[in-house]
Amino acid sequence: MAKQDAAELTVDRGVARPEKKDYQHQRRMVLYVRRFLRRPSAVAGVIILLILTFFALFGSKLSKWNYVDLDFTALASPPSAEHWMGTTSGGSDLYAMVIRGLGRSMAIGFLSSVLTMILAALIGTAISFFEGWFEKVGMWILDMLLVIPSFLIVAMLVRSASGTSGWLMLVGGLTVLGWVGDARVIRTLTMSLRELDYVRAAKFMGVGSFTIIWRHLVPNLGSVLVINTVLGVVSSINSETSLSFLGLGIKPPDTSLGTLLTEGGGVSVTAPWVLIFPSLVLILLTFSVQLIGDGIRDAIDPYSRSVGKAE
Repeated sequence: MAKQDAAELTVDRGVARPEKKDYQHQRRMVLYVRRFLRRPSAVAGVIILLILTFFALFGSKLSKWNYVDLDFTALASPPSAEHWMGTTSGGSDLYAMVIRGLGRSMAIGFLSSVLTMILAALIGTAISFFEGWFEKVGMWILDMLLVIPSFLIVAMLVRSASGTSGWLMLVGGLTVLGWVGDARVIRTLTMSLRELDYVRAAKFMGVGSFTIIWRHLVPNLGSVLVINTVLGVVSSINSETSLSFLGLGIKPPDTSLGTLLTEGGGVSVTAPWVLIFPSLVLILLTFSVQLIGDGIRDAIDPYSRSVGKAE
């Protein structure tokens, strides 16, 4: 009996065997996970991030105080059994405020980073894929967008928002104005992918352009997209913190880590805990994401020696 092609799906006694390419893909993912787990700093980053995520989701249930509650009998009170992290000068429980700010900063950072990378991937690959006048016009638009003061525009958009909707406006501003740099990098990487045989074959067979971009080009940029998305979380959190610190980001009654840092900066001498605790949480958050990003980069890079051999 002739041997079947290894890439075809075969059936033996009613049990379906997966295609070879699927098996190779699964084996590659297992290899990435193993290499990632070999790096202690990356594992520590995951543990820290999971702890912070737990507190952001369920930390408010551990205390009887809400972030909008005021205790006028304890103004600028130091940490105690009643107020675990102390209170602000207005009587707000700092623990409840930090938990709320942590959740808000994490939501802004992760959501804006993912949306930014999706937008950059689609536009960057499209500009490179269509070539010709479309590529020239697309690159001209990217160059023009680079000179736009995105920080000021985002500040104006968020300043015009009211109430708790300000964080959504901030996510939208960071997404719409933050994809340009990543799109240029992705466009450069796509220039080599568009010349591959399977892309040319898909064009010849009449496969739609969007289908080629979404199903063939973008997945082959997966490692770059994952790394940039993870590292983009740090950039988004820093942008949100900077805007809130300047009073141009999240506004009361809502709060974020940047807002707390602004309040803590004004009372750093009389009530240092108002500055210390939000600063520590912000450092842990950005540090853990940075460690995870470095671990993913080394796990995907076959030439990295920090996680051992690729086998």
